[in-house]
Amino acid sequence: MSHLTREQRYTIASILQNGYNQKEIALVIKKDKSVVSREIRRNADARSGVYRDDLAHRKYLKRQEYKAKTRTFTPEVEEYVRDRLRLKHSPEQIAGVAKKNGDKCVSHERIYQFIWQDKRKKGTLYLDLRNRGRRYKKRSVIYDKRGIIPNRTDISQRPPEVELRERFGDLEIDLIIGKNHKGAILTINDRATGFGKLHKLDGKDAQQLATATIDCLMEWKPFLKTITSDNGKEFAAHELVAKHLNIDFFFAKPYASWQRGSNENFNRLVRQYIPKKVDFDCIPTDYINFVEYQLNNRPRKRFKYESPMFMFNQLFFIFLFF
Repeated sequence: MSHLTREQRYTIASILQNGYNQKEIALVIKKDKSVVSREIRRNADARSGVYRDDLAHRKYLKRQEYKAKTRTFTPEVEEYVRDRLRLKHSPEQIAGVAKKNGDKCVSHERIYQFIWQDKRKKGTLYLDLRNRGRRYKKRSVIYDKRGIIPNRTDISQRPPEVELRERFGDLEIDLIIGKNHKGAILTINDRATGFGKLHKLDGKDAQQLATATIDCLMEWKPFLKTITSDNGKEFAAHELVAKHLNIDFFFAKPYASWQRGSNENFNRLVRQYIPKKVDFDCIPTDYINFVEYQLNNRPRKRFKYESPMFMFNQLFFIFLFF
């Protein structure tokens, strides 16, 4: 058993004060070193880093109490899970938000089990999962032989502070292409907050895309700093965007989608609502706005289960009043 008693926690606290290391403590209480390491890491004081046996035991009991509350998949919990799945929330997001809010729920592993049990019974809950539960397959590289975009500025010249994701206004941009390469959806998202914008286009015309980008972002103009795209020819009018929005426009390295990871992830989220092979001509603008709203209000693990909208408002408040 890896569980520690109150007495063992007292022993750990006492001999830590006398300078014993974790290996020596493990020998004294007759536990594996990994148990001691995990105990100190999980239960030490969050502010001071000091391990106290009374605080450690209270933390342990609180976790046990939470586990007891969340162990049972009650009808109430099932309804909660089903409601969140309809909103396209992942099992991790469902369990994470419930824990943050103190709501009754089960672990994300148990939610996945519930979904697969439902699928075996011919249920459809799995359809609300990202990629419908299938392992994500990276897009194959399509080499573009139409030449280089004129006057492009490489991502290597982008300010290093963009990587920190601490300020609003560093954007990533891309296109999602419709069935038979007809129609497109412009996707723009902020690196720091995850807040995104969607705009439906008739095609991949560079001038049309530039105009749509300017229209989408004009209200943010005073706060914009950088924007990064891939090397698609649809971004050939980048200088027009940079001029009207007073923003620095950068291009990722060819075939390096990871340099625009935020936008790649955002596009996959959009695909939960607008799957491939869907005719974009059949998608009304109201639905595009609905998808944008849903994604901006979806809890994200990255933000400790706060939403991009929450993070957006928080950063704007700091910018305006401090």
